[in-house]
Amino acid sequence: MMSGLFTIPLSGLKEGCRTYTFEIGEGFFELFDGSEIKEGILSATVELDKRSSHMDLKFTITGSVRISCDLCLDMFMHPIDCENRLLIKLGKRWDEDDPDMLTIPADEHELDIKQYLYEFIHLALPIQRIHPVDKKGNRGCNKEMLKKISEHSVNSHNETDPRWDELKKLMNN
Repeated sequence: MMSGLFTIPLSGLKEGCRTYTFEIGEGFFELFDGSEIKEGILSATVELDKRSSHMDLKFTITGSVRISCDLCLDMFMHPIDCENRLLIKLGKRWDEDDPDMLTIPADEHELDIKQYLYEFIHLALPIQRIHPVDKKGNRGCNKEMLKKISEHSVNSHNETDPRWDELKKLMNN
C-alpha cells in the first residue's frame, strides 16, 4: 500500500533544481505502527537541488493532523507548517549515522521519503498538545471529561504523607 507514492526518482537525474509535490492523507499514518497521529490532510513540497557532490532537499509541509488533547483526551485538528532540510551525498553504501547528511549508494534508482515526511510532521507538533483557544478565550476541551478528571484527581495540597512528616521533624531538630 502506497509503496511508490512517496518516492523521488534518482536515476538519470541531471544537475539542477526540481520540485515535487506529495499529498499526505488517509492511510499515510497507518503505515507506521504506534503513530500518535491517526489522520491528517497535508501537502508536502520537496525542492531538490542536485549538484555534482550532493543533493539538497528542502521539505515544506503544511496542513493539519488529528491528535489527542493532553488535557481532555478528545481528538482535535492541529495545524502543521514546517520546513526541513536533508542533505544527501552519493557513496558506496547506505549510511544514516550523520544526523545532518544521508549517504546513499551511487547506483540507487529512487529515494523513498515516507519516513522523513513522517518524522518531520511529528517534529512539528508542540510538546504540549491542547485544544486551541477560540476567539472568546475558551478552550475547545471536553468539559464533561475535564469534570470527571478533576473528580478523580487526588488533591495532595491538604494531605501529607505521615512518613514525610516524621522526616521533617528530624530536619527541624
